Amino acid sequence: MTAREALAEAAARLAAAGIETAEWEARQLVSHAARVTPTGLAAEPDAVVPRDALEPLLRRRESREPLAYVLGEWGFRRLTLRADARALVPRPETEVVVERCLALLAGLERPRVLDVGTGTGAIALAIADEHPGARVTGVDTSAEALSLARENAGLTGLDVDLREGGVEVAAEGWDLVVSNPPYVSAGELETLEPEVRDWEPRGALVDTGLHERLARAARTRFLVLEVGACQAGNVAALLADLGYSGTTISRDLAGVERVVEAERA
Repeated sequence: MTAREALAEAAARLAAAGIETAEWEARQLVSHAARVTPTGLAAEPDAVVPRDALEPLLRRRESREPLAYVLGEWGFRRLTLRADARALVPRPETEVVVERCLALLAGLERPRVLDVGTGTGAIALAIADEHPGARVTGVDTSAEALSLARENAGLTGLDVDLREGGVEVAAEGWDLVVSNPPYVSAGELETLEPEVRDWEPRGALVDTGLHERLARAARTRFLVLEVGACQAGNVAALLADLGYSGTTISRDLAGVERVVEAERA
């Protein structure tokens, strides 16, 4: 079928599946099946799109499998990372976490940085990419997530130390510790979109108390934490009680208080 026909069919099917961004996602899937960019697809509406390449992608997305998993890759800041069910999909709000880390590290020539719960490696790799002097380590308790992070390190060519570990590694002593830990309660899980609830690794989503455990364990000058909606105030108060100073809360692009950062003597 032509690109025009493929886009119309894909958008209709995705909309019927309850996907709000059906037209945009249709462009991503059709261009992926046709092996061209979305811009190239728009320039050639009569180009041939193989149905046998598009159909499996559409069926997967209709089942509400995350678009990033269907495409097998996802953009994060300046990087394109491999994405699959071994780790959470890198999200735009987490780009704000990286932005705050880079601001804190700006005056440090060779800072030691730890990313706890690295997942795809998105935070660790983005910091290494945008602060070339940083010595970055990423740890995760999931062997599957670590294997994906290592693949992404290889794809990007960035030098990041990736190893198995958790909160305890933060006690080794760092210039900056950053984490996007699980922060969804078990009761909240059923309220999430199917893409998250049914497809993304539950161990990386559901837990509580990790912000406090990490804040207590960390030996670091700076601590940067991603938090859930309505959690920022409580996490900021916790850090103050634990002796951190200069606590700052940053909002994501949707206006949600998403990142809490602080300094420790």
